[in-house]
Amino acid sequence: MKNFKLLSLFLLLTSSLFSAQKIGVVDTDYILSKMPQYKDAENRLNTQITNWQMEIQTLQSDLDKKKTLLENERVLLIGDQLKQREKEVDDLDKKVKGMVNNRFGTLGEINNARSNLTKPFQDQIWNAIKTVSEKNSLGIILDKSNNISVIFLEKRYDYTDKVLDLLLKNSAPKKGESVNSNTSSKQNSRGAASRNMVKERSGDTK
Repeated sequence: MKNFKLLSLFLLLTSSLFSAQKIGVVDTDYILSKMPQYKDAENRLNTQITNWQMEIQTLQSDLDKKKTLLENERVLLIGDQLKQREKEVDDLDKKVKGMVNNRFGTLGEINNARSNLTKPFQDQIWNAIKTVSEKNSLGIILDKSNNISVIFLEKRYDYTDKVLDLLLKNSAPKKGESVNSNTSSKQNSRGAASRNMVKERSGDTK
């Protein structure tokens, strides 16, 4: 309800501006999910994340074993032996926590990797949106995946598919050479067939 009130206020305050502009809406999250190159890159990142998780789990398991062993043998350890074992456990504990923070923290490697992953595709989407907006004379484009609550949307105002079609068209491999070769082979086949028919007819005439 709060979001609805905020959206209503936003629409009321900007109604005069919107009335003078043609509006379009896109869903960039949907567009990203349909781009083959992005899905491949995301799969590679997910594989890397899985490997990191397994590495941390292995270290954590080793840490738990060392902690348990230390507690079981504590009464048998004295002086420097106890300090050394405690230091080993503490160092490994710091290593695990540091790895978790460096890779999965707010400023960790995963967030940086995701930013680097999405940026080139976001640039492509932006260029496609700009092309579609110019072609359709759109003055305003909203991204309904970017914290914009779209309660109702007529299909004619949703330009998501047009932007996606343009992106897929631009990223499709060029088939000029293969098409030309196929066309030439077809033409050669047709030419050979025509010559055979002429020969057969000449033989019938004789």
